[in-house]
Amino acid sequence: MTEGTARLRQPSMADVARTAGVSAQTVSRALRGSPNVNPETRRRVLAAVEQVGYRFNSAARALSSGRSHTIGLVLLASGGYYSRSAVTAGVEAAAGEAGYAVSIATIAALDTGLMERSLSKLADQGVDGFVIAVPLISVTRKMEDITRDIPTVTLDGSRTAGARVLGIDQQEAGRVATQHLLDLGHRQVWHISGPDEWIEARQRRQGWQECLAAAGIEAPPPLEGDWSPDSGKRQGQIIAMIPEVTAVFAASDEMAFGVIRALHERGRSVPDDVSIVSVDDIALAAYCSPPLTTVRQDFYRYGQAAVALLLQGDEADVDESVATASLSVRASTAPPRSR
Repeated sequence: MTEGTARLRQPSMADVARTAGVSAQTVSRALRGSPNVNPETRRRVLAAVEQVGYRFNSAARALSSGRSHTIGLVLLASGGYYSRSAVTAGVEAAAGEAGYAVSIATIAALDTGLMERSLSKLADQGVDGFVIAVPLISVTRKMEDITRDIPTVTLDGSRTAGARVLGIDQQEAGRVATQHLLDLGHRQVWHISGPDEWIEARQRRQGWQECLAAAGIEAPPPLEGDWSPDSGKRQGQIIAMIPEVTAVFAASDEMAFGVIRALHERGRSVPDDVSIVSVDDIALAAYCSPPLTTVRQDFYRYGQAAVALLLQGDEADVDESVATASLSVRASTAPPRSR
């Protein structure tokens, strides 16, 4: 039984590494044809591949053609279904047009260990590039090592040293949203932020604070949500009990939906009693009641542009408007009623 089971087990990259006397990461780099692997090490790795009978289609294609024609996409399971779906669709559409497949790794939480394992898994598949859509604030040495030899584009997320960053200026998004409310005549703007461990949440909050400070207004304490409509509703219930609140900047459309629901249930009208502005401009924002004023992020185009940057580098024809924090003004904001 033991002998038969052993025959069923396929040789792994770890077996190649053990036989060659190198790390699994070095095996991955050697199979991808990385220039940072010296010829003698590459020779030992290839000899070990033959010796143990390692068969890995992606690696074999990478050896023969220098490319696997696969892009690795790393996503976070939480934090916004619509944005995640749009990024994925954009990456897959652009990759498909260029003759590339997409291998997706989804991590369950903002955890560097999970991120390292996802990147390692994709690197072991021989991907030609990474698109990282995970907003980790800290980056580990292992993450730096993995992405050093593989082109990487990050969408407002984990910033390794060699990564290209694509997306709007999130601080500017916070300023644009807040300034819109001040320009309408509101004397104070409350903020419902995203989770503090998210880069985007911190940057949007900073933009809100800076805008109020520039206007000589002391910012009230921010209320923290988790990007979900439910968390927006919970914080909206607090907002609804503060009669002097006339304007709210929610850090995402989905949280804004919850705020509007909470205010409606408490008999406070949007925008007559409270104006609301947010960030993302997902498809549902225009169909909210009332239609939502929001700073636009075109997640689908982000995904497309990320693939273009990976495959074409500086020669990529990426529309600069993709990275512009533009405001879609709709019916959820208005001047405050005279008191």
